[in-house]
Amino acid sequence: MLDDEAFATQWVESRDRARPRGERALRSELAQRGVDRTTVDAVLAERRDVTESEGAGVGLEREGSEARSPDALAAERLLERRGRALARGGDPRIWRQRAYGLLVRNGFDSSTATDIASRWAAELGATADGSDSANEIDHDEPDPPAG
Repeated sequence: MLDDEAFATQWVESRDRARPRGERALRSELAQRGVDRTTVDAVLAERRDVTESEGAGVGLEREGSEARSPDALAAERLLERRGRALARGGDPRIWRQRAYGLLVRNGFDSSTATDIASRWAAELGATADGSDSANEIDHDEPDPPAG
């Protein structure tokens, strides 16, 4: 007989490491595997407690030492892994929309997805502004005379 709590704990830890998912997706995956709701609630509460006790040492830079939820940390890890593909072309608004879509599809709630996607796009935009500004063409200037 399999210990559901041990299985659920291992599943959540594995997901947090390899394929970050939001709490909603984790709940769904564990329910599909036959883990009862009370066990899932206990494991996810433990996940929140562990994250709070360890602090927020990884992920996107954040002002202050504000503790973040395990979902926020997982969302940041997902964007760190997949962000390069999301940032192809477009502008910060498009990057934010792509990031939001990715996070929601991976089980993150809308408020977490909005917050993390907005910060990620802003940081990416700040980085792009600093490195690409010399390559921009000013289209308001008239063309130099030929000859």
